[in-house]
Amino acid sequence: MTALTFALGALLFLGQTARPVTLVAEVRAAIAAHDLTRAEAIVAKRRADQGNTAEVLEAASWLGRGALGEGKFDQAEKYAVDAQKQIFAALAGRPVDVDPRFATALGATIEVQAQAAAGRGARSEAVTYLQRELEKYRTTSLLKRLQKNINLLSLEGKPAPALQVADALGVKAPALTSLRGKPVLLFFWAHWCGDCKAQLPVLARLKSEYGPRLRMEAPTQLYGYVARGEEAPPPAERKYIGEVWGKYYASLADVPVPVGSDNFRNYGASTTPTLVLIDSNGVVRLYHPGNLSYEELRQAVAQVIAR
Repeated sequence: MTALTFALGALLFLGQTARPVTLVAEVRAAIAAHDLTRAEAIVAKRRADQGNTAEVLEAASWLGRGALGEGKFDQAEKYAVDAQKQIFAALAGRPVDVDPRFATALGATIEVQAQAAAGRGARSEAVTYLQRELEKYRTTSLLKRLQKNINLLSLEGKPAPALQVADALGVKAPALTSLRGKPVLLFFWAHWCGDCKAQLPVLARLKSEYGPRLRMEAPTQLYGYVARGEEAPPPAERKYIGEVWGKYYASLADVPVPVGSDNFRNYGASTTPTLVLIDSNGVVRLYHPGNLSYEELRQAVAQVIAR
């Protein structure tokens, strides 16, 4: 059984109910099998059948990410530029957030072009390009994603952005400037985030191992809903976040939890978890969207403490 067949089979079967494979899932499965030619053919066929729908364009945006993952920077950039032109044509002047799939696709094309440039050694040009796009899309849903990519290319080695701590759950949250002299690990998380819960054992182990030598803060934000996507006003969601924190993150009970969207915007935390390690002088030494293993994160912490 090929990797593609297995992936598609897994997506098609859930209990007793067969679910249709989405176009994006099919393209991603082909990319995961390192078959960019097939991924491109899948997109081309659907485009021929349906035109440049939002779904087709979101799938097309994955081609650039696939080529980027293979280290094919020129091909990745070509895919991204082509997809971006088609996205603008399909939007026809409408706001990018008219459909979340347009925003996802456009964000991917910008991201790929920047990362391809950085991969070719033009890091400063990539950051300049991202900053220009950030100003263009500052009032859209792309803001955090673009800031994340700027941070990925430029934040390490720079002073950590200020953390807004006026609003926090439970334990009072200290300002980062008051923690100078000790390393700080920021854990950006969300109440709905399964990957955040998966990161917990690593954080708890490091907290136990390093004790007061490593400070932690766990910024989060309101999303407008609670369990099962039920809409909720801020007070109800805050209460729910507190319940989730107490139930699933009890081993981090004394870790401050600042609440606010500004922190997520400033740190570009469009991915949860996002881990940020700051040294005793307030300089970012690690910026990582996504999970990290104990070995990876411990190595980074040990290096910062050894400074």
